[in-house]
Amino acid sequence: MNQRTKVYVALGTVYVIWGSTYLGIYYAGRTIPPLFAASTRFIASGTIMALVVFARGGTLRVSRRALLSCVVVGCLLPGANSILFFAERNVPTGLASLIIASVPLWVAALRLTRERLPWQVLAGVGIGFAGVGVLAQPSGGAKWWGVALCFCSAVMWATGSFLSARLEMPKDPIAATSLEMLAGGFVMLPMGALTVHGFSPSTGSIAGWIYLVIFGSVVGYTAYVWLLANASLGMVSTYAYVNPVVAISLGVLFRGEHLTWRLLVGAVIVVAAVATVVRKEPATAPPPDEGVVCDPLEADVVRADRHAA
Repeated sequence: MNQRTKVYVALGTVYVIWGSTYLGIYYAGRTIPPLFAASTRFIASGTIMALVVFARGGTLRVSRRALLSCVVVGCLLPGANSILFFAERNVPTGLASLIIASVPLWVAALRLTRERLPWQVLAGVGIGFAGVGVLAQPSGGAKWWGVALCFCSAVMWATGSFLSARLEMPKDPIAATSLEMLAGGFVMLPMGALTVHGFSPSTGSIAGWIYLVIFGSVVGYTAYVWLLANASLGMVSTYAYVNPVVAISLGVLFRGEHLTWRLLVGAVIVVAAVATVVRKEPATAPPPDEGVVCDPLEADVVRADRHAA
């Protein structure tokens, strides 16, 4: 298999797996208490990622400051993901994925507090939030509080990625991801454990949980890190506006969700705006162990991707 084919296979893997995790969250959260499902998912994923680090000859030993940063970011990013386990009980998969797709817009908004951004980015953010406003009106069986939880999740993701680009983090992105997942999982576990009395998980929920651990976190992120080292950041960033399309399609096929004009209009606006915001990137991506990318906005988005699935 030549390099070009490998890039397309890895990119397709990220498209399909990360676009399908919304469906996995829905199934896992149907009969497993949301906080318990989320906390155990991240503990399991973080442990597997730690084994990957050790297998590569790496280490999880980091400075106190870097460890504290991982704890803070871990509470925000895996915490944001756990909120989706609650939200998707009352929000269609497609709508949830579109709201989460707005994370780059929120990141850009946070950056406005510290720096000036190109007018194209500002225009994209403004247009994108107009689309988010369209999506904010519950429809298609969505509950208003479920939609609010999705927005809370998106803001937490954006805040976590914004901070992680500015805090001292481990240089190895896989080690950082492992520590963040473990931190977030163990912080949520005590609360999640209080909700497990008498629950009986279905086969579908167990399968959804395993899919999230193995494919969503480990396989998807491994493919993503490989892409960062072997493909242009512009190509890699296309996940941001392809994943919602995959999520919407799977929601229609497996959850019987209906496409409304409001959802379609909001989807077009948000996806186009996100594409405008994330397309300003360098021609190639640096090796992931360098821990940096040339465009600060891209750095924020890349760090958010560690837990976007």
